Amino acid sequence: MLNSARIIRFLSALPAAGAVLVLGIGSASAQPVRLENLAHFPRTTLTIEADGHACRFRVWIADTPDRQAQGLMFVRDLPPTEGMLFPMHPPQVAKFWMENTYIPLDMLFVAPDGRIEKIVANAKPFSLMTISSGVPVEAVVEIGGGEARKLGLAVGQRVRWNPPAAG
Repeated sequence: MLNSARIIRFLSALPAAGAVLVLGIGSASAQPVRLENLAHFPRTTLTIEADGHACRFRVWIADTPDRQAQGLMFVRDLPPTEGMLFPMHPPQVAKFWMENTYIPLDMLFVAPDGRIEKIVANAKPFSLMTISSGVPVEAVVEIGGGEARKLGLAVGQRVRWNPPAAG
């Protein structure tokens, strides 16, 4: 849990109810995003079967629209075995950007059959460029930039996770 404490350094200063950050969407509008301490996000272990070995990650689950909008914004340090899972119910084309994201991320787009459909490596911090799955996916997994290559993750590998324990 000590590593998690480093990760949520910025967000841990927020009150338990969260704070509101107004993000500009286009030039004429702004959309509020409620920031929540990552310690309040549900967690689970996610496993990727990669060339005969299992890669395991402890992930936060962005299971609400506000949590999905927040994602890993403002996180400044992400250990190699941690990340975030964005479930999509029903499966849909996922579109992401890196506004207010301080670290490069690898994005793994998971098809409805549970296999990696697409990998976007080292998404650029602070970029407003849209990163799309291109096809409907059941989830997106974000891990530290460069981790997918380092671990030999590839399109077609199976991704599994369990729902978080009730608590």
